[in-house]
Amino acid sequence: MTFQERLLLALSRAPTSTDYAVGQSAQTVDNALDLLEKEYADFGSLVSGKYVADFGCGSGHQSVALVKKYGCRVIGIESNGRTLKMARDLAQSHDVGEEKLSFCENASAMIKGTLDVVISQNSFEHFPDPSSILGEMRSLIADNGRILITFGPPWLAPYGSHMHFFCKVPWVNVLFSEDAVMKVRSRFRSDGATRYEDVESGLNKMTISKFERTVRNNNGLTIEWKRYRGVKRADLLTTVPLLREFFVNHVSVVLSKAQ
Repeated sequence: MTFQERLLLALSRAPTSTDYAVGQSAQTVDNALDLLEKEYADFGSLVSGKYVADFGCGSGHQSVALVKKYGCRVIGIESNGRTLKMARDLAQSHDVGEEKLSFCENASAMIKGTLDVVISQNSFEHFPDPSSILGEMRSLIADNGRILITFGPPWLAPYGSHMHFFCKVPWVNVLFSEDAVMKVRSRFRSDGATRYEDVESGLNKMTISKFERTVRNNNGLTIEWKRYRGVKRADLLTTVPLLREFFVNHVSVVLSKAQ
């Protein structure tokens, strides 16, 4: 065992103890839109009665909530077959029919260019090819459509490595090598991951600069609105070059097609 591994293990919880709390409550249909409504003050006007894609819909709580609260027509897109089944079961249990909500693993060519809004919540730091995914999102919206992307924490935020379930040390991915982190992580998870990309849901090391570059390089998209939330409300640091990478805790943008 290397010195880094020994040190990180000493700073972590005991492998036999339960995970540290990560500050997230279980998602329900009632609370599924809380983050979106917090990040976008005009969320209701953006989505009410609109044709919406819930991109990376997971178990479907957000999709069902969009239908029930805002009268949206929704397509939930989810590549994980297990959670896709959960989403369909959830919609059925809430009596939401396919005429208002349908689910698929990949968006059909028939709907491309027809949607009013595409929503991506807390997924953009996980996509293995974010540029390609953003291009797919762009292809779904009509000329006057919008893409709402909100995610966090970015890669260089205090807990951007998503390892705080076993270690509360901030910036662990900056202070310790990937090899050391993965070897210590293996004492808490037995999924065989040896890289950040291999962990559950994957991590694409999405920094602020990488995100902005991804948008900039995706021809035809422009940032219509953005909000970068700082760690511990230190929003002033989110405007300082380089420092912002370490102190932006959440990213929210509205993208539209350049006219």
